[in-house]
Amino acid sequence: MAVPAWIWIFFTFAFGSCVGSFLNVVIYRLPREKSLVTPPSSCPSCNKHIRFYDNIPILSWLILIGKCRNCKAKISPRYFIIELLTGLTFLGAYYLFFESGLRGGVPGFFQGGWLLYLIMVVLLSGLIASSGIDLELWIIPLSICWFVTALGIIASGVGPLVMERSAITGYYLLPSTKLLNVREITIVSLSLGATAGLIISLILLKLGIIKQSYYVPEGTKDENELQYNDRREMLLEVLFLLPIIGLAIGAYMLCRLPKVNSFYLDIAQYSWAAGVLGSIFGYFVGCAIVWGTRILGTFAFGKEAMGLGDVHLMGAAGAIIGPLPIAAAFFIAPFFGLSWAISQMFFKKTRQIPYGPFLSLGIVSCIIINDRIYDYFIELLGMKY
Repeated sequence: MAVPAWIWIFFTFAFGSCVGSFLNVVIYRLPREKSLVTPPSSCPSCNKHIRFYDNIPILSWLILIGKCRNCKAKISPRYFIIELLTGLTFLGAYYLFFESGLRGGVPGFFQGGWLLYLIMVVLLSGLIASSGIDLELWIIPLSICWFVTALGIIASGVGPLVMERSAITGYYLLPSTKLLNVREITIVSLSLGATAGLIISLILLKLGIIKQSYYVPEGTKDENELQYNDRREMLLEVLFLLPIIGLAIGAYMLCRLPKVNSFYLDIAQYSWAAGVLGSIFGYFVGCAIVWGTRILGTFAFGKEAMGLGDVHLMGAAGAIIGPLPIAAAFFIAPFFGLSWAISQMFFKKTRQIPYGPFLSLGIVSCIIINDRIYDYFIELLGMKY
């Protein structure tokens, strides 16, 4: 018997609201280096533990009228907003994939569509948490980005095991080495080479052979007092990227050797490997677009352009939505930034906000219009499988 639609709506919204409650914990505790598990939630004013009936997502804030039951201190409306936003986001994602028809080829929820839904709401949750932290503290914790990236790569590898590979590649549901008319061997070689280069760069960084940019010495109480030469710091980041770029190019050049060419093609025949390498390629494309802008902008203006958190945020999204949508997201994001700037001029306000939320809005837009993006490139460039 089919489950009534209202049950799906209620459950999805309620589940999303509960996740939103956890995201509030992440937004507050993670940048302050506090445990996400202990101690239990408590009022920041009187430190009294919040009882379970005062911790019900959305409802408790409304019932308490935004005040602590014990000391009557105001509870930030952010808690209510994040819980409501996350609930609506989970509900919207369900509608997008399984009801709206805006995304073609998505299998039923119990026919494998659950994996696509799961990884997308993980990404959306990461965007909400990152944006919340970025709006308050102007930082994006890299741990959130790494978590989303890892799950994106795993999901892309598992995808062909629970969904038809033809649906994944034909409707661009998850990243794959099959990308329009780009040769599979190109994506395989670049992904393998860049991954090897990244491992080498991380080892060199760990050994101290490559220095970390914007290094904060231990014991520093106020990071704002540190003085940096931004162009010099970008040189350190260029040094970090050289092994990645060099090995990616080298791996691609090796395609000319018959045995290496055959090896690359053999790898692409495994559906899980095609998914993993496609996700890794999307990750590097997302990182490269923002990192390149960051480095070139800093060299040009002598002041740090974009944050390193933005680099990892776009990389994480690229690992899930793929290289073409993440590239489109980068060019859509400025329109949201421009809209915000115009609104600030209209209302005569001067509050500046970081760029992470605009990137997040660009990413969400590209999740919605994913099919339109690929159709555009197919029509523009005449690309076909």
